[in-house]
Amino acid sequence: MGINLENMSRKDLLALRNDIEKALVRAEKRERQEALKAAEKAAAEFGFSLSELSEETSRGVKPTKTKAKYRNPENPDQTWTGRGRKPQWVHDALTAGADISDLEI
Repeated sequence: MGINLENMSRKDLLALRNDIEKALVRAEKRERQEALKAAEKAAAEFGFSLSELSEETSRGVKPTKTKAKYRNPENPDQTWTGRGRKPQWVHDALTAGADISDLEI
């Protein structure tokens, strides 16, 4: 563009900054509209509207809770689904000679 900022007065520089800020706001609005149109087009290619997709994500998908498969015989409040790391009470029971099937609910 070739603007020599060094030769501009403070008043001119402030006016330029103001013009740049306004131009940035307009550019952001324009790019948001373009992004929205592109997203609507992409959703339509899959047979959805953008509002249908945004409703699903705003509601959130609740993870399904897996039922417990094992229970601590010494403390029935302690359970384990069988997924992930074994709780200490499972390790302790297995070390004590119990079979994992002994802990099944």
